[in-house]
Amino acid sequence: MDPTTDNAGHPGDAGPARSSLEALRAEIAKAVVGQDPAVTGLVVALLCRGHVLLEGVPGVAKTLLVRTLAAALELETKRVQFTPDLMPSDVTGSLVYDARTAEFSFQPGPVFTNLLLADEINRTPPKTQSSLLEAMEERQVTVDGTPRPLPEPFLVIATQNPVEYEGTYPLPEAQLDRFLIKLTIPLPSRQDEIDVVARHAGGFNPRDLRAAGVRPVAGPADLDAARAAIAETTVSPEITAYVVDICRATRESPSLTLGVSPRGATALLSTSRAWAWLTGRDYVTPDDVKALALPTLRHRVQLRPEAEMEGVTADSVINAILAHVPVPR
Repeated sequence: MDPTTDNAGHPGDAGPARSSLEALRAEIAKAVVGQDPAVTGLVVALLCRGHVLLEGVPGVAKTLLVRTLAAALELETKRVQFTPDLMPSDVTGSLVYDARTAEFSFQPGPVFTNLLLADEINRTPPKTQSSLLEAMEERQVTVDGTPRPLPEPFLVIATQNPVEYEGTYPLPEAQLDRFLIKLTIPLPSRQDEIDVVARHAGGFNPRDLRAAGVRPVAGPADLDAARAAIAETTVSPEITAYVVDICRATRESPSLTLGVSPRGATALLSTSRAWAWLTGRDYVTPDDVKALALPTLRHRVQLRPEAEMEGVTADSVINAILAHVPVPR
C-alpha cells in the first residue's frame, strides 16, 4: 500500500485533515526507516476506528513504530508486555481498598490510553487475551458491574512473533476477527538496513524521539474531520457486490477450512473507503478494494492442514481469488 502510487480521479481540496495525515509519513520516517506500508495501514485503522495485529520477528521496530506514530499524532500510548503470568486486571485495572476511606476505588489499567501496544499478545493465556475483547469491541471496561468508557480515539496494536511458537497461546478465530487489519513487518532491504545502522552510529536514540526531530503534525481533531469526510465517500452498488463476491469466494476455496465472515466484508469496505479518501478521491474503485484485501482478510481465513503442508499461504489464496473474481467496470 502506498498513497503516492494512485491519485486517479478528482481529488479536489484535500483539506487540512488529509494534509496533516499525509505529513505523518515524513514525520515517522525521522525515526523509522522503510516501513511506509505499515504506517499507511496504521493510519487506515485509526480512520476506521479499528485495531491492528502486527506480525514480525523481533528487532524490526514494531514498538518504535507505534511510539513514533503516537508522538506524531500527539496521542497517549502505553505498552503492556504480555507474559504467561499476566492477569486480566493487569490490563483493565481493578478495585483497590483504601484504608483511609474504608472504600474501594478503581485504579485504571494501561488499557485506558489512546494507543495500547499489546506486545507479544500470544504469550499470555486465553483468559488474559479475552480481557481485551470488551475493550476492543465496546470501547469500555466493566469492573464490578460498572462500565467505564475508554478514551477516544482508542486503538489496540497487538504484536506477535511469527516464528517462535513454544510457550505461546494462539489467538482464537473469534478474537482474530476483532482486528480490523493484520500487517506483516518484513526485514528491511539492504539499503534500509544500512540507513538504520548509520543512524545509530550517528547517535540516534530510539528512546528519545524528540531528539530525533519527531513532532506532532496531526491530532484527534484531524482524525475526526477525516472520518466525517470518509463517511461521505461514495460506494457504488457494483463495488459493494465486488467486496461481497471476494469474501464469498474465500468460503468456497478448497484450500481453506474457514472463509471470511460478513464482518470481514464490512471491514474490507470500510478500509477501502479510508484508502480512497487518503489517495484523494471521494469514491471507491476496485483498485482500492484490491489494495486493502490482504491486510483486511489474511487473518480471517484458516488454511487446511494439507494446503499448509504444500506451502500455500493465506496471502496466496487471497491473491488467487482477486485474480479470478470478475472486476466491475
